[in-house]
Amino acid sequence: MDAFTFLRNDHESVLGMFEVLDGAPQGKGAQLSGLRTMVTDLVVAESGHEAIEQHFFWPLAWERLEDGDRLADDAIAQENSGKRLLQKLENGNPGEPEYHGALAAFIEAGRKHIAYEQNVVWPRMAAAPSESELQDLGATLARAKQKAPTRPHPDTLSGPGAQKTMGAAAAELDKLRDAVTGRSGPPDPPTS
Repeated sequence: MDAFTFLRNDHESVLGMFEVLDGAPQGKGAQLSGLRTMVTDLVVAESGHEAIEQHFFWPLAWERLEDGDRLADDAIAQENSGKRLLQKLENGNPGEPEYHGALAAFIEAGRKHIAYEQNVVWPRMAAAPSESELQDLGATLARAKQKAPTRPHPDTLSGPGAQKTMGAAAAELDKLRDAVTGRSGPPDPPTS
C-alpha cells in the first residue's frame, strides 16, 4: 500500500468517526451513551496518525517540495492545535460543556486539516517521490502506527528528531498506561 492510500484510509476512518460524533448526546445523556469510548477511539487514532505524519511524511514534504517548509509547517501547526483539543477531551468528561466544545472544535478543525492535506499538499507531493518510495513510505507508516503514541502529547516537539526520541518514549509510556488502565490502544495489524 502506498503512503497516500495508507493516509487516505486513516482519514476515511476518522471522517467516519466524525460523522458518528457530530450528533453525540450532551448533558447527562452523554455519560450514558458510550461517548467516552468513541472519543477515546478518536484520540488513539488521531494521536498515532499525527505522530507518524510528523515523523515520516512531513520531513519528506520539507525535503522534496519547493514550498514544502510552508506546507508542512502549516499542517503541523494545525495538528498541534488539534493535539491541544484532544488533550482537553482526554482530561474532560462527557456532559461537561468544555468537553463538548472541544469535541465540536476538533471535528471542525479535523475536517479542514484533512481537506488541506488531501487537496493542497498531496497533489504537490504526488510527483515528488517515486512510486517505489511511496510504497516504502506506506509500509513504514503502517509499521510505525502500531508503535505510535495513543495519547495526544501537545507539548512534545513536532520535528522528526523529536518524534523519534520523545515520541517513541511517549508511545511506550502510553502503552504502559493503557495496559494498567485497561484503555484500548490501536488494533493489532492484520495478518496475511
